Amino acid sequence: MKLIKTSIPDLFVIEPKIFSDSRGNFFEPYNKYEFDKYFGQTTFVQDNESRSSRGVLRGFHFQKPPFDQAKLVRCVRGEVLDVALDLRKNSPTFGRYESVILSGHNKKQFFIPRGFAHAFLVISDFAIFSYKVDNIYAPKFDSGVIWNDSSLSIDWGVKESEIIISTKDRGLKSLAEINSPF
Repeated sequence: MKLIKTSIPDLFVIEPKIFSDSRGNFFEPYNKYEFDKYFGQTTFVQDNESRSSRGVLRGFHFQKPPFDQAKLVRCVRGEVLDVALDLRKNSPTFGRYESVILSGHNKKQFFIPRGFAHAFLVISDFAIFSYKVDNIYAPKFDSGVIWNDSSLSIDWGVKESEIIISTKDRGLKSLAEINSPF
């Protein structure tokens, strides 16, 4: 696997080595030994998957400690704009974000360590999105940042009227209002 550094330390895009021939292709989306070599011992405890249509935006989500989560995310089918937001108060990149296009075609993954909020927007007709987390889901520790916080100036690449968002995500607070727990 090839690691691609982002402008935010500890946040990486992972490009797998793909073996293609006339039959199709093969690649390892996850290899614990390779992953641990680059990121240290990480034990993923749960896999999640969603199917969403064009314009669906999920996020920005995170869990507060002690149930904070690192995530390894990828788009199995379709295409998404994936965004990670640094919530680490003592980080020089606090409040900054990094975005990457993930697709079933490019097979890239995004490693999002603890201390970040995560969101994605479906930009194809539909997408199947899959991710691993290293801590269980704890609803009472679930939190997030509103996707259209003006202080973040995120260009989602679509008109706001085309974005489909859950009632829960519509009620999230701005970065300034959340008092980051990291």
